Amino acid sequence: MTVVGKAADGAEVPAVVADTAPDVVLMDVRMPHVDGLTATENLLRSADSPPRVVMLTAFDLDEYVYQALRVGASGFLLKHAPPGELVRAVRVVAAGNALIAPEILRRLVEDFARARPAPAARDRADALTPRETDVLVLVARGLSNAEIAGELVLAEQTVKTHVTRIFTKLGLRDRAQAVVHAYETGLVRPAH
Repeated sequence: MTVVGKAADGAEVPAVVADTAPDVVLMDVRMPHVDGLTATENLLRSADSPPRVVMLTAFDLDEYVYQALRVGASGFLLKHAPPGELVRAVRVVAAGNALIAPEILRRLVEDFARARPAPAARDRADALTPRETDVLVLVARGLSNAEIAGELVLAEQTVKTHVTRIFTKLGLRDRAQAVVHAYETGLVRPAH
């Protein structure tokens, strides 16, 4: 793992990313000039092959988490996380998975479960086949492709194909957004 660049504020992020082509960007939520949430949204919307983004913040505020996931961040950690957890987050996100700090995840899931499904999200979910819906539910429950394949008695490659189609049909970037979508539409509710 190598640090290839640094930006002092959100306004510098696009130039640094263009010059260094990182696989993962660690983005602070609060930065001068352009905040990290806006910088993330701009970066992911404008880049041809955008890096994955892990948001970092000292503030355990749900609104930051929701907004970070909605703009396309793949991970969200608090700054007080131990160095090993930060390294693990970079590796997890670089591998195409999502990561949310454990102390935030439970609250996030409960909040989404209490919320009523958004009509637009329900309409997009109707575009899925029954099998794709099954796969989405298992993704939202945190199962890996291999675990989903075992659960649904499918080949792992078939699961990967379903996941790709789900992302395309729903306009999702990664598993984190898939989880948000599943909770927003009411497909998944937390177990108590």
